[in-house]
Amino acid sequence: MTTIFTALLIATSLLLIGLVLLHKGRGGGLSDMFGGGVSSSLGGSSVAERNLDRFTVGIGVIWFACVIALGLLLAYQS
Repeated sequence: MTTIFTALLIATSLLLIGLVLLHKGRGGGLSDMFGGGVSSSLGGSSVAERNLDRFTVGIGVIWFACVIALGLLLAYQS
């Protein structure tokens, strides 16, 4: 069971890194420091961006659940 959660944690970690890198900068952060502060549409976000946000949050929840499950499994194995 620990092996399954570890593999799922690694897979979701890599997927989460990729998804976060797909997001465009919102401004006011590190992206402004390196010249990414030019944005034409500050108000609305497209459907693709909203779906990317939802997918990123969903993968983050799965990642968090894997971390908690692994912590509980390892705590009770000792």
